[in-house]
Amino acid sequence: MCGIIGYIGKRNTKEILVNGLKKLEYRGYDSAGIALKNEQELQIIKSLGKITDLEEKIFREETIDCQLGIGHTRWATHGEPSEVNAHPQKSGKITLVHNGIIENASLLKKELEEEGVVFKSSTDTEVIAALINKYYTHNMVEAIQKAIVKLKGSYALAIINDDDADKLYAVRCESPLILGVSDGEYFVTSDIGAIIDQTRKYVLLGENEIITLTKDGFTIIKDGKKVERSIEVSNLSLENASLCGYEHYMIKEIMEEPMLVDNLIQKYKNNMDLLPDLNQYDTIHIVGCGSAYYAGMIGKNFFEEDGKIVEIDVASEYRYRNIIYHDNTLVVLISQSGETADTIAAMRKAIKNKVDTLAIVNVDGSTIARECKYKILIEAGREVAVATTKAFILQVLVLSFLSYKINPVKGYLEELKRLPQNLKILLDKSGFYKKLADAIYQHEDVFFIGRRVDYAISLEGSLKLKEVSYIHSEAYQAGELKHGTISLIQEGTIVFGIVTDEMTKDKTISNLEEVISRGAIPIYVGTEECSYENKIIVPKINTKLQPILVVPVLQMIAYYVAYKRGCDIDKPKNLAKSVTVE
Repeated sequence: MCGIIGYIGKRNTKEILVNGLKKLEYRGYDSAGIALKNEQELQIIKSLGKITDLEEKIFREETIDCQLGIGHTRWATHGEPSEVNAHPQKSGKITLVHNGIIENASLLKKELEEEGVVFKSSTDTEVIAALINKYYTHNMVEAIQKAIVKLKGSYALAIINDDDADKLYAVRCESPLILGVSDGEYFVTSDIGAIIDQTRKYVLLGENEIITLTKDGFTIIKDGKKVERSIEVSNLSLENASLCGYEHYMIKEIMEEPMLVDNLIQKYKNNMDLLPDLNQYDTIHIVGCGSAYYAGMIGKNFFEEDGKIVEIDVASEYRYRNIIYHDNTLVVLISQSGETADTIAAMRKAIKNKVDTLAIVNVDGSTIARECKYKILIEAGREVAVATTKAFILQVLVLSFLSYKINPVKGYLEELKRLPQNLKILLDKSGFYKKLADAIYQHEDVFFIGRRVDYAISLEGSLKLKEVSYIHSEAYQAGELKHGTISLIQEGTIVFGIVTDEMTKDKTISNLEEVISRGAIPIYVGTEECSYENKIIVPKINTKLQPILVVPVLQMIAYYVAYKRGCDIDKPKNLAKSVTVE
């Protein structure tokens, strides 16, 4: 997720912008930039890479004195990471920064090009700037209003006009943006954590409300009418600002997934030798609990496609089984904390039988990380929310790496590079997931169905929903549903159909039709278009990567359903983050 900071006031603007951008680094980004404005000129400074690179560039150049500016960290969606595509973007008299995705940008760009507009970048952001510039004559609020009517998608915008040395404009739709209020100075930001050291006073901005800020105050206009907004006071301390403006850790940690996925890809894509070679093992046992077990189920599908003999067990069962170990067996232990009691016991059972072990964990120095022969750290950072999100995705990614090392399929590395961007695009559709949540949250029974790897995905999607929303949810192999459980389907029952597996997709769709005929409301999650009203289409990629695009969608839906139900999302009842007892 990219970040926005804007300022108008009485202090050194460039330092405020750079410091604000540093607090937004956690979101992940590939470029950064600022725009500075005074009465005489506008100065834009952009850099590919880290904020430290931008900072060096800023302080190498002679910057203008000003008290007005905007800054941005960008994660590329439209157009490759480059200095040209970095924000701010300028067209005519309009300079702006943008979070979100404009879905009809290509159509708008074509229309503007036919009217003579020449574009320098590949971004949807420059299209917005050109559109506002087109409508601007003398009234910026009217120009912004006319422009946003044309936009389809999500946006949070901080805007500067060449004609206004004393005004900053902002507007949002389906992408967060708040107004920070201080004495004679104002901020706009996508994240209150970026300004909490400057002010605790803030104003929540409604969708498509156009804000005009000066040093003397602010006005909010929607549909031509003035809107009154009260000033709130945040109780967020500098110490707990790690929420970074999000209401819950769960959504923050979901939004970190593209950055963390990218970090792990950068570490291993050209260094697969850092990973153990599973080709030396004839049999693989995978052991875990809860979500770690479901990640292991996805891994089982990967390894079986690679020709390996694979067994998978819940750790609490594995430790009590009379297992006949064969030569060249590897036991893979998956645990976020590395301290899961049942998984530790399973590990020690394998070690006692002189079997090699591999830990896939998040915490270095944990018991499982220390005692296994091999370890791979997923490097998720601290995961605060009890229901795992980012750690699960990284566990699956590591299993995907291991599978590729066994069987280096063509095209995998190319699609691996695009994975973070594809994931970010999906996560940016929060407005869509909120609407789906509206249709789900009052139900008390939900089903997920899928086959092969889609069944494993269904299990994790179902678990997330029940963990945080307390809705009774079950996952079934799609072909098994009719062997008894279909009797529970009644008018209005929600049924998610996960349809990404090429071999079984037609069968799963047939199973969806079976529940529809009994009154169910289907929610289709797949890689191909369909006629269902409720559908989530994810990009089709290599099968070893596909779950990494599907599960986050289900995480988002679970979060928003729980939010609508007023649940304690980060700390669900009866659950603990690390289960250290049997």
